[in-house]
Amino acid sequence: MPSNPRLLMCPPTHFAVDYVINPWMEGNLHSADPARAQSQWAALHETLSDLARIDLVAPGEGLPDMPFTANAGLVLDDVFVPSRFHHAQRRGEEALFTDWFAQQGFTIRHLPVGMDFEGAGDALLDRGAPRLWLGHGHRSDAGVAQEVAAMFDLEAIPLRLSDPRFYHLDTCFCPLTGGWLLYYPPAFDAEAIGAIAARIPESRRIAVSEQDALAFACNAVNIGTTVVVNRASSALKTALGDAGFEVIETPLGEFLKTGGSAKCLTLRLDEP
Repeated sequence: MPSNPRLLMCPPTHFAVDYVINPWMEGNLHSADPARAQSQWAALHETLSDLARIDLVAPGEGLPDMPFTANAGLVLDDVFVPSRFHHAQRRGEEALFTDWFAQQGFTIRHLPVGMDFEGAGDALLDRGAPRLWLGHGHRSDAGVAQEVAAMFDLEAIPLRLSDPRFYHLDTCFCPLTGGWLLYYPPAFDAEAIGAIAARIPESRRIAVSEQDALAFACNAVNIGTTVVVNRASSALKTALGDAGFEVIETPLGEFLKTGGSAKCLTLRLDEP
């Protein structure tokens, strides 16, 4: 683990369910409790503050999904690749995140115009090998894998997401320290499952149940041997414990109403 891991978070000042752009939002329009969301976010922030340095980006008015900083873009070394959001409702976040990273001294590198890409929601670095996993099918284009591979000179594996409930890769796939993988296999098509099996030994793969997947157990923040999640079943906690991980649960039910949880609310800033 880096000596001073860094995460980016955004206070949920304007958080709300004001539109429907994924299945989780259906039936939850205007149902978010702002006070409860703030309390849950603060508890996550406090938990993560014991594990990492937390940087904050100012929330943008009229941008209720901006607390999901994972979607800001891809960070690798000192380079930031901004997202190009699939849905118009989130595109106002792009300039705010890009400005923040530029002010922090990151080099900004853009993908080709017209290419959808939703950052570390769909682009996840492996924790056991120099490779990037790239989810596509709902929010990001498959061609992003080739672009990023050329940009950073590393292997990038496209994984097609087949279940609209798991619209971002980080909702169903979480690389863990030491080359372990926490994932929900039914969220992927057969080709993606084959690509995963070809690179991650079965002994290092932890498949979660549908119950755990729907509680966003794969949407976890992993720092060292700690895994921070909204909720995990006893069976999953045992499996992670057997693999050498400590599980910390912190309720994030208000954010599940919009299809997000712990990982969605953070962006790692110190990727090697």
